[in-house]
Amino acid sequence: MLNDVKTVLRRSPATLLQDAVGAVALIVMLMASLHLPSLV
Repeated sequence: MLNDVKTVLRRSPATLLQDAVGAVALIVMLMASLHLPSLV
């Protein structure tokens, strides 16, 4: 399994970075939407 992870990281580091940025964006939107009712 560790070899599989290394292979994925070597093949597509740019895609992995894009996926990480997308995941962070989803978390930020989730947190903002959960706090929105308390702001209104």
